[in-house]
Amino acid sequence: MPKAKYDMIYHDLKQKIEDETYPYQELLPSEHILVKTYGCSRNTVRRALAELTSDGYVQPMHGKGVRNIFQPVEQAAFTVGGIESFQESALRNNKVPFTRILQFSELSADKKIAKKTGFAFGTPLYYIQRLRYLDGIPLILDHNYFNAEQIKGLTPEIARHSVYAYLENELGMTIATSKRTMTVEHMTQVDETYLDLKDYNCLAVITNQTYDDNGIQFEYTQSRHRPDYFQFQDVAARKKK
Repeated sequence: MPKAKYDMIYHDLKQKIEDETYPYQELLPSEHILVKTYGCSRNTVRRALAELTSDGYVQPMHGKGVRNIFQPVEQAAFTVGGIESFQESALRNNKVPFTRILQFSELSADKKIAKKTGFAFGTPLYYIQRLRYLDGIPLILDHNYFNAEQIKGLTPEIARHSVYAYLENELGMTIATSKRTMTVEHMTQVDETYLDLKDYNCLAVITNQTYDDNGIQFEYTQSRHRPDYFQFQDVAARKKK
């Protein structure tokens, strides 16, 4: 099925859920009505609803319909979820993004870097340190390692905008999965130098190892967030035993 069609339906339904055209806990229009509304097949509607289910917006109920389970975040937090670029996350959270490149260098993974990142010893890497601003406030410090054999032609200008957009639109890479660890860590001198930490002495830290659709790791990133602007959302389902 054409991706553009179900993707358009997904974004339209998502917008209507977020602006409460479809209120919380109410049922969405039936599949039959959605098929007529969007002029598409039932499978296309189901694909869009499956995406909304995966994102935690709706809950399908067999024989009853699809219920809206989305509730907007009340606090002024930067909500992190899914595999998306900083630009995409910022826009989804209605924040104005800006990135400042603090360091951009090429190196080979030594034993220490290999152990930390998961890249093989000797792998050529780009190391990038990026300071992320939201609404003009420096709130996130990213330490990125990218596999230079997979990501050729990376530049500071690309890194300032969106590496993921470059990978997908220019290199044709498919970003597939990410292993993610979240911790709370004491601030470092670098954190204190660049981030507006107010009175905080610790940060929420997300560490990612990200893979393409061939299962090859192309990225290791540690993102260090001021805690009051950090919120992680996930969708979990209980597995039947």
